[in-house]
Amino acid sequence: MSKEDLIKEAKQAVIDGDEEAAEAMANKVIAEGINPVEIINEALTPAMTEVGDGFANEEIPLPGVLIAADAMTKAIEILEPHIPVEDVGEKRGTVVIGTIEGDIHDIGKRIVATMLRVYGFEVHDLGRDVPIDVFVEKVKEIKPDIVWTSSLMTTTMAGQNILEDKLRKAGLRDNVKTMVGGAATTQAWADKIGCDCYAEDANDTVLKVKELIK
Repeated sequence: MSKEDLIKEAKQAVIDGDEEAAEAMANKVIAEGINPVEIINEALTPAMTEVGDGFANEEIPLPGVLIAADAMTKAIEILEPHIPVEDVGEKRGTVVIGTIEGDIHDIGKRIVATMLRVYGFEVHDLGRDVPIDVFVEKVKEIKPDIVWTSSLMTTTMAGQNILEDKLRKAGLRDNVKTMVGGAATTQAWADKIGCDCYAEDANDTVLKVKELIK
């Protein structure tokens, strides 16, 4: 099967939320000797972006988004161990990520976590609706290079500002870089709360994480 056919198959499996099809596709990619990074970049990520846009436009309900994410996760679990060493490289740094407290959105954050791992970062994904104090405690525990938080709702953005404040009060802020992402956030918001960086999407996040750690 050609790479183009597998890309189409991968996209459809995610959009349909079909875990069995996603698993079968991932195994075909490995059998055909195709670089998993190509499938992640050219199929899985665009498919999840399409699903996320559908949710934002109220064309796809939340359960549909979640099963699509599960299908993507199933494929990535199979593909990740087969990513060539030269594409992963040495460990570049450590990133703690999570969706801010009060926000249950998870799709964009999962994609970001996956892309960072692909490019050699150690990622600690705290999940969604993460209490601010959990971020603070994780920073104390593992001393990451970067803390990245996502917010897709204006009602939860304030949590990112609270995190900045709590990191400062805990004496941790000078030793860690902070990033924000998600549909509700902007560079202006990052500047307002004293965050180091804003990233527009997963690819932008990878580029800016590299710059911050460098």
